[in-house]
Amino acid sequence: MKQIVLILTFFILFSCAEKKQLVSKIEGKNIEITDTLSESTEIESFVKPYREHIDSDLNLVLSHAPKTLDKNGEWQTPMGNFISDITLEMATPIFKLKENKNIAICFLNHGGIRSIISAGDVTARTAYEVMPFENSAFVVGLKGEQLLEMIQYFISEKKPHPLSGMTFTIDKDNNPKNIFIQGKKLDLKEVYYVVTSDYLLNGGDNMLFFKKAIDKYDLDYKLRNMIIDYFKTHNEIIASQSIRVKKEN
Repeated sequence: MKQIVLILTFFILFSCAEKKQLVSKIEGKNIEITDTLSESTEIESFVKPYREHIDSDLNLVLSHAPKTLDKNGEWQTPMGNFISDITLEMATPIFKLKENKNIAICFLNHGGIRSIISAGDVTARTAYEVMPFENSAFVVGLKGEQLLEMIQYFISEKKPHPLSGMTFTIDKDNNPKNIFIQGKKLDLKEVYYVVTSDYLLNGGDNMLFFKKAIDKYDLDYKLRNMIIDYFKTHNEIIASQSIRVKKEN
């Protein structure tokens, strides 16, 4: 009986050992994605109604632009003026309702605006092209000293960053002068509230002055949604031509 058990045990172990084979080589090959690959009709039929629904929403005409708003300009651009102005306009009543305070300035980054607004129909898709990122609006409290840092950053960068609520002049030595906030001269000891994006608030584009904010408030409002909501409530999309930054010759 013991011999039978030993034989059966040996047979089982031997069988398991033969089945356990280590894979010592893995072979593969590249499959290039080209026009010759056939489309999966099953996947396409599943995706199609969702795509059509999204396209319908994105292509809905919300407003009209009588003139193209582009990103051309040395110190400011039509797109920069438009985006900063409407961000300030849309954020102010929300901040006033939440904190009973006023926003003085909007400051964003030129690179954050990814497209122009072409003359003609304006849709939700236009907003996604202009602002494809999921950036949210934040309001920060900055002292006048930090606003001076902001201006010096603006001058050193030599980029037309979107700016609203503030004006200043760059003298022949590249120093700022005649700095006004909402029409009043800059007070270095005053606290000003600035609306910007969460990306810049966290030091994006080396805007480190935002990290010195004494207060910060999340408006829980995406910048892109601000644009869409503005489109919905305005029949025409027009950029202000007001001068924010002057450069002395």
